[in-house]
Amino acid sequence: LLHEAGLPEGVLNVVTGPGGVVGEALAGHPGVAKISFTGETTTGARITRAASDTIKRVSLELGGKSPNIVFEDADLERCVEGSVGSVFGNTGQDCCARSRAFVQRKIYDRFLEAFVRRTRALKVGDPTDEATELGPMVSTKQRDRALEYVRSGVAEKARLLCGGEVPAAAALKHGAYLSPAAFDCPGTDLRIVREEIFGPVACVIPFDTEEEAVAMANESEYGLSGSIWTRDLGRALRVARGVKSGVLSVNTATSVYLEAPFGGYKKSGVGRELGMHAMQLYSEVKNVFLSAS
Repeated sequence: LLHEAGLPEGVLNVVTGPGGVVGEALAGHPGVAKISFTGETTTGARITRAASDTIKRVSLELGGKSPNIVFEDADLERCVEGSVGSVFGNTGQDCCARSRAFVQRKIYDRFLEAFVRRTRALKVGDPTDEATELGPMVSTKQRDRALEYVRSGVAEKARLLCGGEVPAAAALKHGAYLSPAAFDCPGTDLRIVREEIFGPVACVIPFDTEEEAVAMANESEYGLSGSIWTRDLGRALRVARGVKSGVLSVNTATSVYLEAPFGGYKKSGVGRELGMHAMQLYSEVKNVFLSAS
């Protein structure tokens, strides 16, 4: 299609194969000047090591464990709807998934009740059915990995409020389906709170003060995305400055736009994609001085 559109031969080359073979070769090859990778953090670290011998430029968009911070003055109905979509969209297989919901204690029970009610109402099913809200996961291997995290959460005394099961419906038995799970978590030291699951598993955790919310949000090796829900603009700006994340949204779960830079702090990556910042990833600056004499 690109050749039909007029792209010259050799400008774009598509090489297919397993990452451990093809990706490793590209990352270490002296003929490759730049590597851009989107994927899991461990693989990103491996690519960085492979690229280091040739000192090639590397940009990485990696994992996340994004916070969803809900203050007591939030529009609760709008917040719950956005929060459910932000963690269960694409069956939770999203590096920006708001998988850690921090909710101020005064409205904690109300949020939890509404969140669980909306989660239970989600329709899991055939992705070709327009009524479906959650399709299957990418593979049974990934589904089983998410199930293992659900079992881990229960073992660590988090309260499983709904979901976390393989649907019993006969029509779904041949797919990698998993009902969306919501946990009431006693703290931030659980595996399901700290590790990226990449599946439909939400952790809800109470907080008391603004400062506590920021500190808990930053208790992560990731820093990719997140949302803040409040009617107080000053609070929203303070929290946005305090949370160590490359992308944040206020009163919405949507934070990625083609016109704006996208990327993360810490183990969520290096560099920024999208917007004019993306051009810097593929540019070398050259300075040429001409003497007049």
